Amino acid sequence: GAEEPGMEAEAQELPLGCGGGGGSPAAGRSPEGEERREPLQASVSNGGDEDSGRELVELKVIWNKNKYDVKFCLDSTGAELKQKIHSLTGLPPAMQKVMFKGLLPEEKTLREIKVTNGAKIMVVGSTINDVLAVNTPKEAAQQEVKAEENKKEPLCRQKQHRKVLDKGKPDDVMPSVKGVQERLPTVPLSGMYNKSGGKVRLTFKLEQDQLWIGTKERTEKLPMGSIKNVVSEPIEGHEDYHMMAFQLGPTEASYYWVYWVPTQYVDAIKDTVLGKWQYF
Repeated sequence: GAEEPGMEAEAQELPLGCGGGGGSPAAGRSPEGEERREPLQASVSNGGDEDSGRELVELKVIWNKNKYDVKFCLDSTGAELKQKIHSLTGLPPAMQKVMFKGLLPEEKTLREIKVTNGAKIMVVGSTINDVLAVNTPKEAAQQEVKAEENKKEPLCRQKQHRKVLDKGKPDDVMPSVKGVQERLPTVPLSGMYNKSGGKVRLTFKLEQDQLWIGTKERTEKLPMGSIKNVVSEPIEGHEDYHMMAFQLGPTEASYYWVYWVPTQYVDAIKDTVLGKWQYF
């Protein structure tokens, strides 16, 4: 009769984390019993871990239509969260765009940016394998296009251009320097033909952001921004001169052709005409 109350008292101590049966409650539990209680507390705790001082927060990481439930330390940084996302998704940190109320700062902790339990973390990015899978067909297609272009007849052999080129060099053509790149001269570029075989000169009005194309009949003043592209090709047999076209519209019919452009000025013309709309 005297042993029964003692057994009841021992049973009442078990829910507090004491572990298995046996032993006296007054004497306490062994170190092994203490170790068994700690993971039990962490598994049911949704907040801090008093022993380690690490407070966890529950996150929903969403990437590529996949959802991941993650418990993460509230005092870890955005960069550390990226490493965690990498372990879950295989997406390298450098290729991740992590969103929480805007772009997630890497140097700040989740506590500092006020991440709370149940927060949704959106991740945008592609794995290296995904990028390679997309780029490989694209690169192959580009190579095919280049191969087709190489098969095409050079511009200077096409009938529409032969009409002008067969006239030969203009008498007043400007001297050319092969293998050299020079800045545009301070005077207009002259001594060239246009598509109709008439004399043409090019004046670059940089202060007005205009290209003036002058002929005997008139001068057209073109804003640099209206020129969509510049095409050029060396003239066969006279590689120190180029034929060049300024694209003024969406089709080839809008190209303004100029022949016998000295090769040393070709790059300078392209940089001058295309520079502003291309880079700004």
